[in-house]
Amino acid sequence: MGQSFPKVKIVAVGKVKKGWLKDGINLYAQRLPEIEFVEIKDSTPESEASKVLSLLKTHDKLVVLSEDGKLFDSLTFGNWLGKEASGTLLFFIGGPTGVSHHLKQQAYLVFSLSAMTFPHEVARLLLLEQLYRGKTILQGGSYHK
Repeated sequence: MGQSFPKVKIVAVGKVKKGWLKDGINLYAQRLPEIEFVEIKDSTPESEASKVLSLLKTHDKLVVLSEDGKLFDSLTFGNWLGKEASGTLLFFIGGPTGVSHHLKQQAYLVFSLSAMTFPHEVARLLLLEQLYRGKTILQGGSYHK
């Protein structure tokens, strides 16, 4: 048996509107039923930051997605998830106007899916896929291979 997968909450700005993205997100959401999703209203980065900070509980670790964050390959990310299994990781995906500098400073980790910039809806799908891949890595599954 593999390592434990952490509790994960994904907080994202706005609703996913494109059907093909909804389909992909729903597929990975079914594969990761333990993940909690929260959508917050599209606003200013500062207002979104306040909302995210209000959702944090005492032992939660805030992980902010940003193209200027730390890059991982999939194996390293999977192993990192295993090391974080004792707490809840709250991943925040900002809206089209970006993430506030203040929120990045408050984060446990500023994380990048790529040096490229993606629409926030696409980032949601990519994050879910990488979380699923990380979970299969921790469990020694065949999806990653």
